Amino acid sequence: MTTYATEPRLGTGLTGLYVEAQQFYARQVRLLDALRLEEFAATFTADGVYAAPPDVPEVLGRDAIAAALREAHARRFGTLPVRRRHWHSMLHVEPGPEGTLRTSYYALVTTSRPWDPAPDVAPSGVVEDVLVWEEGGLRTRERRITPDHMSF
Repeated sequence: MTTYATEPRLGTGLTGLYVEAQQFYARQVRLLDALRLEEFAATFTADGVYAAPPDVPEVLGRDAIAAALREAHARRFGTLPVRRRHWHSMLHVEPGPEGTLRTSYYALVTTSRPWDPAPDVAPSGVVEDVLVWEEGGLRTRERRITPDHMSF
């Protein structure tokens, strides 16, 4: 059974939804950064959409999301030891149609290597998500990423 993000959970109004979204993203991004990609993909609905140009073609569904992210990481870094961190800020949360939760935030990615104390900082962009309540928690139904260098 699917229930939706506008159900009051940690209080009432937008503040509770904002806190829930922040907590959801804190868990989700740690899975991505740890390359626990099947677990990351499980934070999407079964038919979830992940659109992250230009590295990852738009994909549909959890298995495809995990596979596309694994392939993009291998293509970019091969077997080099890297640690990536996805930094999110300026989160905007609002109730959407049909009980969805619409979010938008800025994202910046850093890549660290064991031999270099200064991380590479790139890319940056805007992430827009549609979240729903499913099985007692938030899940991403759709994610669209617009890299800053492609938005001029």
